[in-house]
Amino acid sequence: MAPRISVIIPTLNEAAVIEKTLAALPKHDRLERIVVDGCSSDGTATLAEPFADKVLVTQAGRARQMNAGARAAGGEVFLFFHADSRLDEDGFRELIEALEDPTVVGGAFRLAIDSSRPSLRIVAALANWRTRLTGIPYGDQGIFVRRSVFERLGGYPELPIMEDLEFARRLNRAGKIALLSRPMMTSSRRWDKEGVGYTTLRNQIFILLYFLGVSATRLARWYRAVR
Repeated sequence: MAPRISVIIPTLNEAAVIEKTLAALPKHDRLERIVVDGCSSDGTATLAEPFADKVLVTQAGRARQMNAGARAAGGEVFLFFHADSRLDEDGFRELIEALEDPTVVGGAFRLAIDSSRPSLRIVAALANWRTRLTGIPYGDQGIFVRRSVFERLGGYPELPIMEDLEFARRLNRAGKIALLSRPMMTSSRRWDKEGVGYTTLRNQIFILLYFLGVSATRLARWYRAVR
């Protein structure tokens, strides 16, 4: 029997997208939908309730929210999902097939950006090339992990920024990472709002600074300033 998958979606003021995201998830009894809301002011949690199996409300903070969702989850596999992302049924099928290999501890999908702009196709292609080169996926690719491995790693580190990058680094060291061919489709809204060149360059600089040892606390302060 296929493992039960708990999809865990942290939200903060995602009323514009959360219903569409949840409604697009495949409907079968091996999939659990969990929304963990960080005290949104726009009614996100209420909008999610008809579509989710569990809606939790906790203090804001992506790592804190994802860890709370994991504690409440009933699945053997966790899939951490952004509120503006979509994955089709073939993607879930490929995830299950990847986990038939007992050496696979987790993995992620190929990034796709929901836009016809050539610049964003290049951004996605470069992100996928980087992931194949380093074996370290980012959160917008949909990180999945076996529950036992997640618990052994202590969950997401409760950092104010870069929590998904740090968790992926630890997951990479824990065993074999499966980088799947099916796309995780993510919204182009952040690039549309802030500009493709600026957003891409800023993010890469912050990632480089983190790898060079700048603390997540300092990076979070700088990130708020440059946004």
